[in-house]
Amino acid sequence: MALGVVALLVGLWAGLLRLGLPIPAGHTDLAELHGVLMPLGFLGTLIAAERAVALGQGWAWLAPAAGGIGALWLIAGLPVATGQMLIAVAGFGLLAMFAELHRLQPSWHNATQAAGAACWSIAAVLWLAGRDLPVLVPWLAGFLVLTIAGERLELSRLVALTARGRAQFVALIAVLLAGLGISVAAPAVGVRLAGAGLLGLAGWLAVHDIVRRTIRMRGVTRYMAVALAAGYLWLAVAGGLWLVIGRLSDGHAYDAMLHAVFLGFVFSMVFAHAPVIVPAVLRVRLPYHPTAYLPLGLLHASLALRLVGGDAAGNVLAWQTGGVLNEVAILLFLALTVGTAIRARRRTVIHDTGTPRASTV
Repeated sequence: MALGVVALLVGLWAGLLRLGLPIPAGHTDLAELHGVLMPLGFLGTLIAAERAVALGQGWAWLAPAAGGIGALWLIAGLPVATGQMLIAVAGFGLLAMFAELHRLQPSWHNATQAAGAACWSIAAVLWLAGRDLPVLVPWLAGFLVLTIAGERLELSRLVALTARGRAQFVALIAVLLAGLGISVAAPAVGVRLAGAGLLGLAGWLAVHDIVRRTIRMRGVTRYMAVALAAGYLWLAVAGGLWLVIGRLSDGHAYDAMLHAVFLGFVFSMVFAHAPVIVPAVLRVRLPYHPTAYLPLGLLHASLALRLVGGDAAGNVLAWQTGGVLNEVAILLFLALTVGTAIRARRRTVIHDTGTPRASTV
């Protein structure tokens, strides 16, 4: 988990470099690592750690360990091939975990998340083969989107998902995977097909997800529902952009296509699931407080500024300002999460002992 957070912080610094800000660059390839550190070094390591906790088998910790060490290896500027290999080992380790989970509990949600882990593994192999980041991006998006979609499918049992709804889900996953496969040889066709899959999944989640009910509730349940709904909206935006533009290359369109899905959708999902995932993985209480809406609101407002004022209107200042505020939102979320966990632990110690202990923090 600590190595994943290091990957996040360095990935955010690399993101500032990509925004063209005059800050120290470290080694020459640091800015280029932004697109790998965020989805794999940070999110990949954390997802693998969460799955290792759920599986409860010692060998499963190979995946998050390899992911975290691989990210640290790349950050240190050591030979890239070794870091790439460690990242690949992490992807295949996560795939093995989902295969074991599917063996223990055969289900469509485990199969979907296994397909996501396979996307990570394929992206790592393509990276080892020397392919550029734009070729990897669809697979990185596939890894995160399928992982999240599988989790939401698992919860759909609470709303009595019909056989027709499940068949629609499987068909959309097949479209997305077909697009990812085609994108390697025919990017224009594959990216558009994958975009259709993303757009369809956004619609499916909006209709079938339990968020339609939980958004009427209060407290942390409503907060999670708001974050999920906002994420589904950004997934639809990303799908539309992929479908219309149909190519992944440098420029404003590329920036919008990537960050609509990786920031708008994925990080909104991170914010939404944190109240459940953090206590499960770290064994700490994480009480809800309304201040959780601050980083969530800032994330979406700043992303809208970046895509509309920056990418669409061509205003460099708006693009940079939106990008910086994107990172401020993530750091604010991290700070609030850590602070809430520390205060909860302190209150627990005081309640149990009657007096505060100096060693609590």
